[in-house]
Amino acid sequence: MFGKEEGIFSFFSSIRSTLLGDVFGGVASAIVMLPMALAFGVASGLGPVAGIYGAAAVGFFAAVFGGTPSQISGPTGPMTIAMAAIVTLYADSLATAFTIVMLAGLIQISLGFLRVGTFVSYTPYSVISGFMTGIGTIIIILQILTILGADPVPGGPLVQITAWPDAIANPNPHDLVVGLTALAVCVFWPRRIRRFLPPLLAALVIGTCVAFFGLTEARTIGAIPMGLPVFQAPQMEWGLIGSFVELALILGLLGSIDSLLTSLVADSQTRTRHNPNRELVGQGLGNLAAGVLGALPGAGATMGTVTSIRAGGRSPLAGALAAVLLLGLLLGFGWIAEPIPLAALGGILIKVGWDIIDWRFVVHLRAIRLEYVLVMLLTLLVTVFVDLVTAVALGLIAAGVVHSRDLARSELQSVVSVPLLDLESFSSLEDIDPYDLPVGLIKLRGSFSIASANELTRVIAADIEDHDIIILDFSETTGVDDSAALAIEELVQAAIDDDTACVVSGLSGDVARTLQSLEVFRRVPAGHFVDSLDEAKQLSKDLLHECSADGTKLSEEG
Repeated sequence: MFGKEEGIFSFFSSIRSTLLGDVFGGVASAIVMLPMALAFGVASGLGPVAGIYGAAAVGFFAAVFGGTPSQISGPTGPMTIAMAAIVTLYADSLATAFTIVMLAGLIQISLGFLRVGTFVSYTPYSVISGFMTGIGTIIIILQILTILGADPVPGGPLVQITAWPDAIANPNPHDLVVGLTALAVCVFWPRRIRRFLPPLLAALVIGTCVAFFGLTEARTIGAIPMGLPVFQAPQMEWGLIGSFVELALILGLLGSIDSLLTSLVADSQTRTRHNPNRELVGQGLGNLAAGVLGALPGAGATMGTVTSIRAGGRSPLAGALAAVLLLGLLLGFGWIAEPIPLAALGGILIKVGWDIIDWRFVVHLRAIRLEYVLVMLLTLLVTVFVDLVTAVALGLIAAGVVHSRDLARSELQSVVSVPLLDLESFSSLEDIDPYDLPVGLIKLRGSFSIASANELTRVIAADIEDHDIIILDFSETTGVDDSAALAIEELVQAAIDDDTACVVSGLSGDVARTLQSLEVFRRVPAGHFVDSLDEAKQLSKDLLHECSADGTKLSEEG
């Protein structure tokens, strides 16, 4: 009886502990996400309200329907940079920009149902590092004019950099002091206080107080409209459908990669495993809702997620609560955000951009292989000076080339191509010269793919010419793709054309099915297939006897 009561008590105690942890996690992440949502909203060109609504919409739907229970979602650096470019293109028609956001959400949902999320984990780290470092660099570049008090200049990083000299020559002292103050608070805020008051929120409060009570000429967010957002109806220009889909695909892929990388961070913190395809569906629903609400799209937010987990958040309740709190703050207390200085948000974003840069990879560049350093730098430069998706695409291609080169070396090291040194099998053959052995053994161990296909032909072809018989031993071959199969066919054809007989040993399983379906051995006589190397040796001995007896070409025996 007592054991049953203790079990019930333990059960409800566990629920209470989990519930409190999720509440604390939701509140803590909302505090962290508030300044980020405001700052990203301003940086995107949509305004602070769009940032808050984006944090609420994406945060709620991704938490409820996503596949990472402990993840907090909202506006992020990569999504903000991409959306800023879209807003610049469609500044005269924001309804079109939000239609692209809706399409991006639908693309993410489709990727989830197509189970594409599983493959994001295969993205090489050098590409991820270059991409994230590029995003951090862009965020810093875009905020320099803000803390200098200069008017915003539409355009990418190069345009911003060209505007720096004028801004530096004529800074607004009030904006500059407020921005540097907020940045200093973010950097030097005491660690023992961070648990109770996060540095980003502290920077927001202190920067606002400095501007409100002293530096009154610093530019502020200004009036924020109250009430519910204006719902956006899809607006499609059918003549431009190609560019719509392209931009939506960029936004959707970017949000997917960003979210799933954050999911991996959440897994490492909670010792759990997320469902990547379900996560894409949840993120897609969130961005679809963001487009309908005229809000900033988002993805999994690493900073908010880590904050929530450390405060005890483990379930979707934490993310949903954070979203509701942010929405409630905007609907009931929007006036609180009106005196916030833009320069303070700029200082906060500079610190966010600095943290996004992958310093762990950057500081170890000298110790990393040159090929992977070049992949990282290529991705970084294209991210900053071209666009985000082109950067990822080129980075993946470059990383694939490097990986294929490494794979080719590994696969070729598994190939054994030697003269058959077991002379006892042929001791009765009087005409055999020990220094001119007639039988060669080619043993293919492991798996072979397109990476080694061309080199496989080049490496082995020279050895075939030195023998009258070659034994192709597949007893330790675990896999062969179509490219490698065709390379093996080329070897067999070359051997037969040079009057060299082929004996095939140990062919079975998937390897046999692949090679036989492509008719790789169509010119090899049926009697030249054996099950073991010993049988191959005996068959080679018999072929040599028959050849020495009647002078028949070995390639035609059988």
